[in-house]
Amino acid sequence: MDTKYLQTLELPKILKRVAEYASFSAGRKLILALEPTSDLEEARRRQGETREALYLVDSQGGVSLGGVHDVRPLVDSASRGATILPGDLLDVRDTLLRGQSLKRTITRQAAQLPILAAIAARIEPCPHVTAEIGRCINDQAEVVDAASPRLAQIRRDLKIARDRLLDKLNRLVTAPETAIYLQEAFVTQRNGRYVIPLKADFKGRIPGLVHDTSASGATLFIEPLATIELNNRWRELQIEEEREVQRILAGLSSLVAEEGEFITRTVEALAELDLALAKAEYAHDTRSVEPQLVPFKAKSAKARKQSTPDFQHPGSTIKLIRARHPLLDPATVVPIDVYLSDDYFVLVITGPNTGGKTVSLKTVGLLTLMAQAGLHIPADEGSVLSVFEGVYADIGDEQSIEQSLSTFSSHMSNIIHVLNRANERSLVLLDELGAGTDPVEGSALARAILSHLVRRRITTLATTHSSELKVYAHATPGVENASVEFDLETLSPTYELTIGLPGRSNAFAIATRLGLPQEIVEEAKGLVTPEGLEAEALLAEIKVAREEALAAREAARAAQREAEGLAEQLRVRLATIEEERRAIVNAAREEARRELEDVRAELRRVRARLASALAATEERPPELAEAEQALSELEIQAPLPEKIVLPKVAEIPAGPLSVGDTVWVAGLGVTGEISELFDDEAVVQVGSFRVRAQREALELRSHASPTVEEPAPSELATGELPPSPGIELDLRGLRVEEALGRVDKHLDAAFLAGLPFVRIVHGKGTGALRRAVRQVLNGHPLVASFRPGEQGEGGDGVTVVYLANQ
Repeated sequence: MDTKYLQTLELPKILKRVAEYASFSAGRKLILALEPTSDLEEARRRQGETREALYLVDSQGGVSLGGVHDVRPLVDSASRGATILPGDLLDVRDTLLRGQSLKRTITRQAAQLPILAAIAARIEPCPHVTAEIGRCINDQAEVVDAASPRLAQIRRDLKIARDRLLDKLNRLVTAPETAIYLQEAFVTQRNGRYVIPLKADFKGRIPGLVHDTSASGATLFIEPLATIELNNRWRELQIEEEREVQRILAGLSSLVAEEGEFITRTVEALAELDLALAKAEYAHDTRSVEPQLVPFKAKSAKARKQSTPDFQHPGSTIKLIRARHPLLDPATVVPIDVYLSDDYFVLVITGPNTGGKTVSLKTVGLLTLMAQAGLHIPADEGSVLSVFEGVYADIGDEQSIEQSLSTFSSHMSNIIHVLNRANERSLVLLDELGAGTDPVEGSALARAILSHLVRRRITTLATTHSSELKVYAHATPGVENASVEFDLETLSPTYELTIGLPGRSNAFAIATRLGLPQEIVEEAKGLVTPEGLEAEALLAEIKVAREEALAAREAARAAQREAEGLAEQLRVRLATIEEERRAIVNAAREEARRELEDVRAELRRVRARLASALAATEERPPELAEAEQALSELEIQAPLPEKIVLPKVAEIPAGPLSVGDTVWVAGLGVTGEISELFDDEAVVQVGSFRVRAQREALELRSHASPTVEEPAPSELATGELPPSPGIELDLRGLRVEEALGRVDKHLDAAFLAGLPFVRIVHGKGTGALRRAVRQVLNGHPLVASFRPGEQGEGGDGVTVVYLANQ
C-alpha cells in the first residue's frame, strides 16, 4: 500500500488513537507502524486477533500489560559488556514476570484464543533470571546484603567502622576542653569523610585536616588527627562495598546477556499482545464490529449473462451498514449505508457542497484500510468487505468554488498516478472528478476516466457536481448513481447517502428560500432546457416513491416482527399445555394404580375368607369352587397399569395442497389457511396477516371441508386458547351460594381446556357444602360421574369429578 494514500485517508490518525491504548513503548511502535495487508488470510488472522483480544478483555474483566518495559536496549548493552543498573534490572524482572502471568492466563483459554495462544507460546519466562534478580535487588532498587557472603561481611564491618568513628567524634565534640573551640556540637560530612565545625579564630587548637570552610569563612570543617585512621578504614570499606556491588551487578548483567535472545523474544511477543489488546480496547470504545472479509467473487451466472465487452464485474464486495467515520464526533456523525451489487461496481455520488460526499468517500476508504490492518470498523454487524490489493484516493479538502489551474493540474497528476498503478483488485476513490476547469471539458474528462475504469474492471467511487455524469451513470452498465440528501426546510445537508438516485441540484429551491426575487428565479427556470426541468421533476417524484417504498417495507417488517411475536406466544402456550397434560396423565396414572391396588387387596381379603370357609367344611360346595375361579380370573384381568398412553394424534393427511387447506408454516411455527396457490409458493392467512411462503415450507394439517368448522385463524395466530383452570378447586371457607358459582365456572373452564377430571375440595365439617356440591354435580351436563375421595386423597372431604368430554 502506498503510504501517500494512507495519509490521504487519515489512517495514521487512527493508529495514533489506537496507540493511546498501548501499555508500553514496544507495543506503541508496532501500532504506529501497522499497515494494511493485501493478503486475505493475513487480514482475517489480524481480525481474529482483535476478536480474541476482545473476548479476553470481556472474560477476564480487564487485562493489561502493566509493569512491562521494552528492555531490548538493556539486553543489547549487556551483550556488549555493559553493567545494567539495579532499577533497569528490576524492569527486566518485572517484564519477564508479567509475561509469565499473561502466558498462563492466555494458554488456559487456548481453545477460545488460538491466535493469541500462539503468540503467548513465544514468551520465555526465564525463571532463573527473575529469581536471581529478585534475590539480589529489592523493590527499592538496592542491592541487598544477601546478594553475596562477601557483601554481607563488608557491610557488617562497615557498620562497625562507622559506629567507632562516630563514637570517637561525638566524644570529641562533647569534651569540655574542646567544645569551646567548636562553632556547634555536631558531626557532619565533607568530601565523603566525617568532620567537625571549628571556629576559624581557633584554628590549630584541635589538630586536624581542613576539608572545607563555611561561606562566611567563620567555620572550618576539620577532620581531627585522632580520627584519621578510623575515617580511612571506613572509607576503605565503602570502596570495597562499591566494588562488590559492581561485581554483583556485572554478574546479573552477564546473566541477562546470556538469556538475551529469549528476553528479546518475550518483549516482541508482549508487544504483539499489546497491539491486539489496544485494538480491542479501541474497538470497544468506538462500538466497532468485526467486518466479514471475503475474496473477490467468481462470475455468477447472472453476471456472465449481463457481461458485455464494456462491463465485466471484478467480483469486489462492499457492504457497509450504518458506517461511521471514526474521526468525527460519535454523537453527531450520521451513519451511511454503502453497498455494491452484481449490477455495478462504480458509484457516482452527487449532491450539494458540504453535503457529505467527501466524508462518504473517506469513510469507505478508511474503513477498508482499517479492516485490512486488522482493526474492527465503526459500523453495524453484517458489514462485508473484499480485501483490495491497493486503495488509491484523489481527495482534496478544499471546497472553494475558485479552483485554480494548479489545483486542477494537481488532481490530474494524482489521477494519472492512480491509473498507472491500479488494477482490477484495487479500490479507487476520486473526489470532485472533473472539477477545477471548464465544466464542459471537465465533464467530458470525468466520463472518459470513468469509462476507462469500467473497462479495466476497477472498483471506483467518485463524487461530482456534473449533471452529465448523472445521466452517464444511469445509462452505463456497471455504473450506479448515489446522492447525499439536502433538507430544503433547514437549508442544510442531512449527510445521508442514498444509492440508486442521483442528487438534485436544488439551486432554484435554495435561491427561493434565501429570498431571491421570484421573477429572477422564474427567468432562470426559463433559461433551462425543458428536458432539464423534466428530469428534476422526475427525480423529485422518484424520491417520493422511494420514501413511500421504504415506509412500506418498514411496515412489512413491523408486521413480520409482530407475527413472529405471536408465534412465540403460541409456542410458549403450547409448551405450557403440554406440561399440564403431563401432570394430568401422571395424576391419572397414580389414581389408577391406587384403585387397582385397592381392588387387589379386596380380592386377597375375599380369597382369604373363602379359604377359611373351605377349611371349615368337609365337603367342597361347587358354588365355592366357581367363586374361587371367578376371583382368579378377575385378578388376572386387573393388572397394574405400567403406563397410560396419551390420546392419539390424528395422522397428517396426504395429498396435494389446495386453497382452503389448513397448513403448518414451519418458518413461523404457526397454523394458517391457504388463500392462494402458485407454482412454487402459497399465500397463507395467519390471523389478520397474509404470509407468502414456499410450498416445501408448508405441512398439510387437514384438507378443506365445508362441513367441518375449523378454528378461526386469528385464534391460532394469537395463541388465545382456553387456559387450564387446574385440576383442583378449593371451596373451604366459602358460603354455599358462592361455592356453587365457582364450581360451575371451574367445570366450564376444565371442560374447554380438555381436562379429564377435577378434584373439588369442600371439607367435611357439617356436610352441608358437600351435599350441595354433589347435588349440583348429579345433574350437571358436563359431568360424566363423580365419587368421594379415597384414603390419601382427602376422603369424604373431596369429590373427584370425571368430565363428559373424556
